[in-house]
Amino acid sequence: MSEISSLGEFGLIDRLTENIQHVNPSTLRGVGDDAAVMHYEPHNDVLVTTDLLLENVHFDLTYVPLKHLGYKAAVVNFSDIYAMNGTPRQITVSLGISSRFTLEHVEELYAGIRLACEVYGVDLVGGDTSASHQGLVISITCIGEAPRDRIVYRDGAKPTDLICVSGDLGAAYMGLQLLEREKVASAGRKDFVPDFAGKEYLVERQLKPEARRDIIERLDKAGIKPTAMMDISDGLSSELIHICTQSKTGCRIYEDRIPIDYQTAVMAEELNMNLVTAALNGGEDYELLFTVPLTDHEKVLKVEGVHVIGYITEEKLGCAMITRDDAEITLKAQGWNPLRDEQK
Repeated sequence: MSEISSLGEFGLIDRLTENIQHVNPSTLRGVGDDAAVMHYEPHNDVLVTTDLLLENVHFDLTYVPLKHLGYKAAVVNFSDIYAMNGTPRQITVSLGISSRFTLEHVEELYAGIRLACEVYGVDLVGGDTSASHQGLVISITCIGEAPRDRIVYRDGAKPTDLICVSGDLGAAYMGLQLLEREKVASAGRKDFVPDFAGKEYLVERQLKPEARRDIIERLDKAGIKPTAMMDISDGLSSELIHICTQSKTGCRIYEDRIPIDYQTAVMAEELNMNLVTAALNGGEDYELLFTVPLTDHEKVLKVEGVHVIGYITEEKLGCAMITRDDAEITLKAQGWNPLRDEQK
């Protein structure tokens, strides 16, 4: 194992970023100067997002492999750009590293980041490193672009618009519950082997999520521009309330239309948890939540991987879910809140 301090800051940066090949024409200069240099087409707007991940707040290295963590840290930023109907182009990566991490640990983390960049065609163009007294800190900023007339915000939903989601919901949360259960079971047992049989999908959804670039491409191919959109990082209920608040609308979604994977349902039953509550509030699915005009109904039904789960209403009607027995339950923002002390 190699001490990071033996390389120094610039030596570490050189080691982590050696042989990086840029793939985007907008990247003029990357790592190695005081600032990266990018140039975008005159008719495109620049999109910028950033995400901060703190050890023991956003991730637990007891069961999160560093390569998976690096991949996920990058992908969740890409997801924010796709949620604006844009394309991610560059990232910068800043790390706070405590003394317990070796060079090999950091290289493993960077291997995941670089893999994500390779898969999604994104250039790593800079960042920073520093010592940390509070474990591992990861901050990634992603820069993307989109034609001005194609950008989708959260505030464009209108009454009668259809509410759509991609993929399925609740799996990442159930994956987290499974990992936490096995962590507790492993306490004090050196020979412990976690049991993920039949639930591999849940673990993957938690440890290695994917941004839904494919859905953005399919919507564009179908000639559909969403009226409002965001990714589901904090839970369907919270995100839908965000869209309705910013659009000054209400909504109705149907319990029986919320897409849920079979493994998610089995895990909820094992843990005696309410399945729909997990799907509404679990978070970290990184699926896309978006609205489309009612006139696009036939088009959106043909888009693979997209589910229509409800519709937008007038603001005075509020936000609610219609249950399987036709009762209305008011939606509440009960998803992930990183400022609550009791959460991990």
